[in-house]
Amino acid sequence: MTPDSAQAIALQALAHIVSDEAVRPRFFELSGLSGNGLRQAAQDPELLAGVLDFILAHESLLTGFCKSAAIAPEQPARARALLPGAVLL
Repeated sequence: MTPDSAQAIALQALAHIVSDEAVRPRFFELSGLSGNGLRQAAQDPELLAGVLDFILAHESLLTGFCKSAAIAPEQPARARALLPGAVLL
């Protein structure tokens, strides 16, 4: 996986979050974003890292995202490791 593919996964995750009417308000509340600022913020690698953190913190959201994106469940964690702020053990 490359940093570009990690960002692509994070953008897919962001689209998944925004499309879910039950999850979207909580994400906006925690991120401080609004629908208006989302497009510009989506270019920020740190925001994309936060998107993956959000997905990874909620198992049902993670599994739903992976299923809809047709990716393996470990891919978001691998992508997260390549974005800013990753804690490498």
